[in-house]
Amino acid sequence: MALGYKARKRWALVILLIGLPAYVVVAVTVVNMLGRPPIWAELLVYVGLGFLWALPFRFIFRGVGQPDPDDPDQGP
Repeated sequence: MALGYKARKRWALVILLIGLPAYVVVAVTVVNMLGRPPIWAELLVYVGLGFLWALPFRFIFRGVGQPDPDDPDQGP
């Protein structure tokens, strides 16, 4: 079942306001459990985790910034 435009917009907001801060806490906790790696390794871990969080939510964020395609009041 595909999500409608408004549902995707709401889920994107929930993910950005609740999920992303929670993911940042988890990412920092994971890096702290590794000890203090060299700065380049720490940077690689943060960049990798920063990219990794968005992969499962690609379908939700795709097209959210565009006008609602089902809204009849929106003209081309």
